[in-house]
Amino acid sequence: MEWGNYSRYGDFILLGLFSNTHFPWLLFALILLVFVTSIASNMVMIVLIHTDSRLHTPMYFLLSQLSLMDILYISTIVPKMLVDQVMSQRAISFAGCTAQHFLYLTLAGAEFFLLGFMSYDRYVAICNPLRYPVLMSRKICWLIVVAAWLGGSIDGFLLTPVTMQFPFCASREINHFFCEVPALLKLSCMDTSAYETAMYVCCIMMLLIPFSVISASYTKILITVYRMSEAEGRRKAVATCSSHMVVVSLFYGAAMYTYVLPHSYHTPEQDKAVSAFYTVVTPMLNPLIYSFRNKDVTGVLQKVVGRCVPSGKVTTF
Repeated sequence: MEWGNYSRYGDFILLGLFSNTHFPWLLFALILLVFVTSIASNMVMIVLIHTDSRLHTPMYFLLSQLSLMDILYISTIVPKMLVDQVMSQRAISFAGCTAQHFLYLTLAGAEFFLLGFMSYDRYVAICNPLRYPVLMSRKICWLIVVAAWLGGSIDGFLLTPVTMQFPFCASREINHFFCEVPALLKLSCMDTSAYETAMYVCCIMMLLIPFSVISASYTKILITVYRMSEAEGRRKAVATCSSHMVVVSLFYGAAMYTYVLPHSYHTPEQDKAVSAFYTVVTPMLNPLIYSFRNKDVTGVLQKVVGRCVPSGKVTTF
């Protein structure tokens, strides 16, 4: 079958987040601020967790892995986005698009699975506290991390080769700010409906399995918290779990909108806005949500800041 003028390995053109914006430098400054804040806050979280013995627990170990994923996740997309905004060169090579596509799918998938495992950690800590050291031992924590990365990698290895093997038409303008699957498939010269259906089922499974674990864990947690007699224990459990539920709601909600909701219910501009939220904004919010709602993290942070900023005596006259 002939498709006329098409190229499988030529460069793509990324139209950007807001292709018709009248304030490009304002957009650049805003994205740069979010990027720097995200990298800095996640790095601080990792350093605090690994340097202070009070945070050497399974929950914070998994949280440090979430911060690492967020750093890699936002670094896969935003630097290219910033360069495009400054240089007005929106081209991305076929190899670069393939690499970005693979890393994005791998990191997003790994984060989906990790968030599910983190809810299991909270379930064990609250519902089976006496067995917590056994059920969440150091070995099991590492197995959880490996399983999350492996699950994300399988997603990337399965979908990336299939997506990039389609022939793309002469107009290779991707109406997006990075190489996301739905935007890429719109450029294909052949019918992709069967693959889109298969990918839809795959995404449902990727979301459904961790979300089922999260739903089951928090159902048991809510029942246990409701039966608690101590107000302090109930308050601490709710504070810890509410932070995780906020992060889950933000990440899963945006992903379900993009990959589960039928395309007829959202426009390309809405897709870009939602994608910007869970690829750019969410990695910045995650450490802020966990640190602001957690006295252990804020206490360690205050201790570190106190060491770095010497307190001097104020003399009055």
